[in-house]
Amino acid sequence: MSSPFQLRAGVIAAKEWLAAERQKLRDQHTAHSPGIQVCAHLTEMLDRVILNIWGSALTDFPAQAEVYRNDVALIALGGFGRGDVAPYSDVDLMILHAPRADVESLAKRMLHDVFDVGLALGQSVRTPRDACGLAAKDATIFTSLVEARFLAGSRALHDKFFRKFQRVAHRRWRGIIRAIDQSRQEERDQFGETVYLLEPNVKRSPGALRDIQLIRWLGFARYGEADPGNLQLMGVLLKDDQRTIRRASDFLLRVRNELHFHAGKARDVLDRAEQVRIAQTLGFQGAEGLLPVEQFMREYFRHTRAVSHLVGRFLAQTQPWTWLADGLSKLFAHKMERDFWVGPKIQATPSGLKKLKGDLAEVLRLADLLNLYGKRATAATWQAVHEGAPFVSDQMTQEGAARFLSLLAQPQRLGEILHQLHEVGILEKVIPEFTHARCLLQFNEYHKFTVDEHCLRAVDEVTKFARDSGLLGQIYRDLDQKRILHLALLIHDLGKGFVEDHSELGLKIAENTARRLRLPEQDAETLKFLVHKHLLMSHLAFRRDTSDDQLIVRFAVEVGSPEVLRMLFLLTAADLSAVGPGVLNQWKCEVLGELYHRTLRHLIGDSPSASAEERRAEIVAMVRDEPDHDWFARQIAVLPGSFLFSMPAERASEHLRRLRKLPAGEVQITNRFLPDTATVEYVVATRDDIAPGVFHKLTGGLTSQGLEILSADINTLSEGLVLDLFVVRDPDYAGQPSADRLEQVNRRLVESLKANQPPAFRRVWSSVKQQHRDSLTVLPTRVRTDNTTSDWFTILDIFASDRTGLLFTIARTIFELGLSVSLAKIGTYLDQVVDVFYVTDASGRKVDDETRLEQIRTRLLEAIETLEKQA
Repeated sequence: MSSPFQLRAGVIAAKEWLAAERQKLRDQHTAHSPGIQVCAHLTEMLDRVILNIWGSALTDFPAQAEVYRNDVALIALGGFGRGDVAPYSDVDLMILHAPRADVESLAKRMLHDVFDVGLALGQSVRTPRDACGLAAKDATIFTSLVEARFLAGSRALHDKFFRKFQRVAHRRWRGIIRAIDQSRQEERDQFGETVYLLEPNVKRSPGALRDIQLIRWLGFARYGEADPGNLQLMGVLLKDDQRTIRRASDFLLRVRNELHFHAGKARDVLDRAEQVRIAQTLGFQGAEGLLPVEQFMREYFRHTRAVSHLVGRFLAQTQPWTWLADGLSKLFAHKMERDFWVGPKIQATPSGLKKLKGDLAEVLRLADLLNLYGKRATAATWQAVHEGAPFVSDQMTQEGAARFLSLLAQPQRLGEILHQLHEVGILEKVIPEFTHARCLLQFNEYHKFTVDEHCLRAVDEVTKFARDSGLLGQIYRDLDQKRILHLALLIHDLGKGFVEDHSELGLKIAENTARRLRLPEQDAETLKFLVHKHLLMSHLAFRRDTSDDQLIVRFAVEVGSPEVLRMLFLLTAADLSAVGPGVLNQWKCEVLGELYHRTLRHLIGDSPSASAEERRAEIVAMVRDEPDHDWFARQIAVLPGSFLFSMPAERASEHLRRLRKLPAGEVQITNRFLPDTATVEYVVATRDDIAPGVFHKLTGGLTSQGLEILSADINTLSEGLVLDLFVVRDPDYAGQPSADRLEQVNRRLVESLKANQPPAFRRVWSSVKQQHRDSLTVLPTRVRTDNTTSDWFTILDIFASDRTGLLFTIARTIFELGLSVSLAKIGTYLDQVVDVFYVTDASGRKVDDETRLEQIRTRLLEAIETLEKQA
């Protein structure tokens, strides 16, 4: 035998042959061969390599050759056994042996040779008894053995094992199905809880290849058969289901093969850069309002959605005692109008089943009952809805409209039921625009879900407010017209995916929906306003100065009534929450809540402008006994509303006292942690002659420490005094930052004002996702100017991809342009930054000259572009 440090000639030859054959398969894949076909050819290629290694091993162990042939079997498992192995997936083998056979040397030889050939090997060595015993206890081992395929050795030993394995599955199918379901659920928890993830794992995410395999494993455990075609012949899968599996399998395998071939290694995550590349590779051309990548991902989600829905139904029918549970449901039930039994579950009678298979109003009647009673339907009842959905007319009758509006009025299980109606294709019969939104990707990093999933989740999120102990919960529970709010959330983004602005198109969709559902005129007007203006409150709260009395008045006039304001507030919060986990944080709730309260005061007759004067009066009262009362009065008179409403009068007066005692050329920093919003407030007191460009130097100091600036209130008072307030989030701390950390930031702020060099920004290792994100240019950099919102300021809205040092670059450019910043609102939405600055020119006035405005826009764009090139 050869030296362990030197590859055998046969191994070298196999390695070279494998490389050449893999290239041929890649060429075949590039020539658009079906995914299943490429995987089948790859399996055949691997079979040849493995069998050659097996034969060589038998030759090199002549004394044991007879034992190996009669008492040992080589078996392919997992994807290799199934015949759909991906280009760089592991090769799973089991050396099955009789108890008397010693296979240690053979196993080591196989392990070394397969590795030397260049394959990743998963190998197990077991007796039939061991294999079956482990399979009964471990779902992963069981599912791997379901795919067992004989390769070489003793066919009799393999057959003996497989018969025993089938008996184990038959006896223990109940526990095995529970274990398989639990194992798959844990995988879903890790790789995403929904089909509509925007960076899915094509193997493990919901609806992906693992769920197709799950059908095989459940079928084998419950019915003794794994092949979907045979399950269809047995009558446990519909013909359409078998077709769904075949089409989805071929599409997903094609995508997975492309991921592997392009990476030259195992890779299953379909990230954003790969989505763009693969869409082009597969020939997607795009359409009006849709990018090629959005077309490709819509196709992806259509397949995975269909698989996920199928898996859910198949799992339900394989659950132990499903028939008994349905029977008991009827036993302890009362009958409703001869069509339904209402018990632990709701079950349709024979006459009810017939109606469900073709009548939209009857399906909506069932949905309304499920929500009203807070129950689920039996498997047979919902199966009837699924089977009849393609034949249901989309004609909306008065009864159907009334049923749907009744469903929307009750929050109990509304989100779940709307999801179910969408899964079976009923929801688009009610609201036809859902057909276009189905599986529609929003190709940006802001939204985590597809358009249809986001709308459904928005409804689900708002119903959760019923359990909220804060302001949102109080308003939601007291709201009379919940059905209009729920309907507005359900359709608010359905205008996406077209060239026209989605809010404008949403207005038309709301008009059609109101007419289709026969809404009263007032309800129709409210629905249209909520959908058309669903971004308004978020825009004002996070991108405008909500202490501006005129802005509040205009907003109140546009909203029109306290009831509509309440609904818009709830809709805005739910919309943000449905974007993704953590998007609606406590700070945003506080900001929205402040805008809500100020607007409500105006709508109910309590003028917000009076409130600003009251705040000033409160501060004046706090400093009445100060010896230099006139000085305080002058400073308080010029405090802007944004500062007045940002803190209590007692704290504002304390800052003024510190400012009064501040020596020339000094800087004083105070900070405090705000537990309600998990943010830190930094207040900087100094004079404007300490350094040119106070604002951009302070932003540089904060961002150099890795802090996320949420808002900045820039206050230049009388006599050149500066009182700037920053609200920041410290990503290094989940709660309150340490005293050392707060002091470190204080020192850095002082240094930033007194130093002449630009800040050094903290560098971190970029993630693979960030690297891919940097390669995408879907979201353009934009600079907009607004001279209509404020009477005193020009507003700069800047949209850009997030970069280290971006805010400092923008703030410094604004300073170099000779502009003064009075207020800044900084918003980072995953990769998209929206920064808003209220500025004036050197004379303290708005910038009205269009030539000057164009110069400002151009300079800012150039500065951001230069930064991006340097990144």
